[in-house]
Amino acid sequence: MSKNIYIASDHAGFELKEKIKKHLSMQANLEVEDLGTNSEDSVDYPDYAFEVGEKVAKDLDNLGILICGTGIGMCMAANKVRGIRAANCTFKKEAEMARKHNKANVLCLGARIIDHNLAMDIVESFLKNGFEGERHGRRVGKIDKYRNK
Repeated sequence: MSKNIYIASDHAGFELKEKIKKHLSMQANLEVEDLGTNSEDSVDYPDYAFEVGEKVAKDLDNLGILICGTGIGMCMAANKVRGIRAANCTFKKEAEMARKHNKANVLCLGARIIDHNLAMDIVESFLKNGFEGERHGRRVGKIDKYRNK
């Protein structure tokens, strides 16, 4: 598991973020830092996606979790941060494969798309899996090379 998990949401994801944060706080080997929002008052999701992305990009051993209504906006914004590979997941298997094959370091969830039980399963799958490397490393390297040109 990662040493630090950065978590944030917009107003639509606030309730689910709080449930995930509570769930993760029961795992002693995780440090969870909540970067907001702190209510269901309307906010702009890119602000939170960029902040989580920048924190994760400073130490790529860390991971991020972002939640908005669909997960799409957070994912699009987070992927603008150099070094971030955000994946919007709606199933456990997607989270597993995002980590194993795509070296995803930020998980995006849609609070209006999935229920909290499924969200917990997706989070657990994302956190317990790691990058397999090998042929996948070559492919991820091509993405990074393109982004950096």
